[in-house]
Amino acid sequence: MEVVLTSQVLVLNRFWQAVNVVGIKRAFSLLVKGHADVIHQEEGDFQLYDFNQWLDATEMETIPERECVHTVRHIIRLPKVIILKFFDRLPIKEVKFHRKNIFERDKFHCQYCGKLFKESGLNLDHVIPRHHGGRTSWENIVTSCVGCNSRKADRLPHEAGMRLVRKPVRPKWRPFMSVAQNKDKHRSWDYFLKPLQGG
Repeated sequence: MEVVLTSQVLVLNRFWQAVNVVGIKRAFSLLVKGHADVIHQEEGDFQLYDFNQWLDATEMETIPERECVHTVRHIIRLPKVIILKFFDRLPIKEVKFHRKNIFERDKFHCQYCGKLFKESGLNLDHVIPRHHGGRTSWENIVTSCVGCNSRKADRLPHEAGMRLVRKPVRPKWRPFMSVAQNKDKHRSWDYFLKPLQGG
C-alpha cells in the first residue's frame, strides 16, 4: 500500500504538453472533481477516460496489487498520465541555481575531461576563479571531476592547459529536468517527455 501511495502521475495541459508530476492522491482529486481525465495507452492508441469511465473500465480487468487502489466499493487502476481539461499554459519558471541542477545541466559529465561520473565523484568549478572576478552564476560554474578540479585549482583553464567541453549557459526551463533519471518514471510517460528531453 505504501508503494501505491507514493506513485507519481504525469500531468499534461489540454494541449497534451507535460506540465507537472503529482502524487496519486492529487491525481485522484483532480479526476474526482472533473478537472482532469485519464490518458491510457491501449494497443498503441491513447484513450481518454473521465473518472466514472475509468472506474468502469478498470473494474472489468484483473489488476496486479501494486497497480491498483482499493476503496470500500471499488478496485481502481492507478492512472499513469492525466490530462487537465481547462489548463492550457506551460508554467513559467526558471531553473533554480543549485548543485544538483548544474550536474543535470552538464549531464553528470566533467566539463574538462568529458567523462561521466556519479554525483559523489563530482565538484563544481568556477571557470573564472573568484579571485579573478569570476561570479557564481550559471555562465561561470561547471561540473568537474575531482581530478580535473584539483589540476585546475585556482587558475584560468588556459593557465592549467585545460579546455571546456562546452561553454556553460543558463538552462531554459523544462518542467522535468530530472524525469529521465527518475527511477519511478513509467514507460507510458516517454511519448510525452521526448520533446522535452530532445529525443
